[in-house]
Amino acid sequence: MDRDLLTHLPVVVAVARRGGFALAAAELGMSPSAVSHAVRLVEERIGQPLFARTTRSVSLTEAGKALVETAAPALQDIAERMDRIRSVKGRPSGLLKVNVSNIAVPLAVTPVVAAMAERYPDVTVELFTDQGLVDIVGEGFDAGIRLGEMIAQDMVAVRLTRPFHAVIVASPAYIGRHGRPRSVADLANHNCIGYRLVRSGALYRWDLREGGKDVVVETRGTAIVTDSLAAIDLALAGVGFAYVFEPLVHADLAAGRLVQVLPQTAMEESGLFLYFPRRAAMAPKLRAFIDTAQEIGRASLRTPGRKIIS
Repeated sequence: MDRDLLTHLPVVVAVARRGGFALAAAELGMSPSAVSHAVRLVEERIGQPLFARTTRSVSLTEAGKALVETAAPALQDIAERMDRIRSVKGRPSGLLKVNVSNIAVPLAVTPVVAAMAERYPDVTVELFTDQGLVDIVGEGFDAGIRLGEMIAQDMVAVRLTRPFHAVIVASPAYIGRHGRPRSVADLANHNCIGYRLVRSGALYRWDLREGGKDVVVETRGTAIVTDSLAAIDLALAGVGFAYVFEPLVHADLAAGRLVQVLPQTAMEESGLFLYFPRRAAMAPKLRAFIDTAQEIGRASLRTPGRKIIS
């Protein structure tokens, strides 16, 4: 057995997952030169290049793809088994990597991570905020958090929040200057804060209800963001209308800092769910996160979810 080869396989997998040597080095806490050395050593042992390198990109060769497809699941399995072995002697431990949308952090994640820090000090929760959907297994995450309708059917999902509405809001100052829209069509005459979808680059079209039917509305305005929290800040500053999830602006609406308009157009969203492959639930660190999240959110989980685990 080539011990040097086995030692450096996790580095190769990290470079493949992150798509670059510098990003892999940052993730692993190594220098880029050390990462390059590890990859070069594996390539020498195998006798084939694993990565095609250019000045702009790093991609897997055919041999590299075959190696990573074999090594990545094996390494993940070893890590999970080691976590289970360590948990027999004590509490759950290890690094729990969760891919989340930015809205999930204030709505569902912060209190869970805070409780985890007190209950399971040997578990480190790493949150990676991403606006788009990713292959959490292929990207090396233990779990993800998204709206229910965004989750693949082969994943196990645990409800974190009750369903909520998407609402149109603006500051009293903006409404004082420009008035309230009386219909969806009136939005064309207002400054609406746009939302750029990071993955596709397209501008999000607002999904609304009108006359009992779903409608899609193209808006225009002087500001475009890629983050709902930025849209809220701009709305508070009087820039224009923002289309956001109601729990994010609940306190601002209650305090009068923002005003909801066209409430009859509000769309109901399914709520946020933690999701993961079924076999991943065996990992003590993820089980601890699930149990903590369910305990904290139990009072609000009145609506049945899609596939809830116990």
